[in-house]
Amino acid sequence: MSGGCGGGHSHDHCGGEGHEHTPPELGVAYSLYTRIDVNNVECLNESVEGAGKTVFKAWEDRLNRDKFVESDADEELLFNIPFTDNIKLKGIIIIGGEDGHHPSKMRLYKNREHMTFDDVSLSADQEFELQPDPAGTLEYTTKVVTFSSVTHLSIHFPGNFGEDTTKVLYIGFRGEYTKAHRHGVTICNYESTPQISDHKDKVMDSAGKTVM
Repeated sequence: MSGGCGGGHSHDHCGGEGHEHTPPELGVAYSLYTRIDVNNVECLNESVEGAGKTVFKAWEDRLNRDKFVESDADEELLFNIPFTDNIKLKGIIIIGGEDGHHPSKMRLYKNREHMTFDDVSLSADQEFELQPDPAGTLEYTTKVVTFSSVTHLSIHFPGNFGEDTTKVLYIGFRGEYTKAHRHGVTICNYESTPQISDHKDKVMDSAGKTVM
C-alpha cells in the first residue's frame, strides 16, 4: 500500500515521504512503547523536566491531553530514546499540540546516543514533513532497511506551524523487536583447565553448542 497523499486530503506537499491513514485495528501494533527504556529517555529543550517521557504511552491513552511536553526557549525539541531490545521500526504516529503548536517536521537519527542540538546539523537518516494530526490517524512509514536494527532513536522536531513553542502529546512506534542478549560473556566463560571427564563436553561447547 502506497503511503501517498491520497485519502481525500488537500495537502499541497508530501515532503518526499508518504503517510497513511491508520485503520482502527492498527492500534494493537503500536505497543513498542513497552520496549522503551523510559527512565533514560532524554528530551532537550522541554519546559518541564521529565515531561518528554510522558508522551510514550499506550495506544488507548494517546488522546489523553493531560500529559504532554512543550518546548521551552524556542520551538525545537530533541528526543533521545533508548530501547531495551533491538527494534525493527516500521511506522511512527505523532500527535502534536493544538493550532500552530503541532510540529511541522520530524527528523530521525538511528543509533546516535545522547545527541544535542549541536549534532542536528548532521544529515538525518530520514525526514518527514508533518501534518497536524490531533486524532493520531496519520502514520509516517519509515524505511525498514534503514531502521531494521535500532537500539536508540533520536527525533528532532525543528519547528512548528507558526507558534513560539511546540507541543507533543503522543509519539507511537509500530514495528517488531528482538530480545537483546545480555549474557553472551557469561555463557562463554569456560574453565581454563577442564577436567578430563568434562573434555568431550567442552569440545562440543567450543563448537558452538549452547552452554546451560
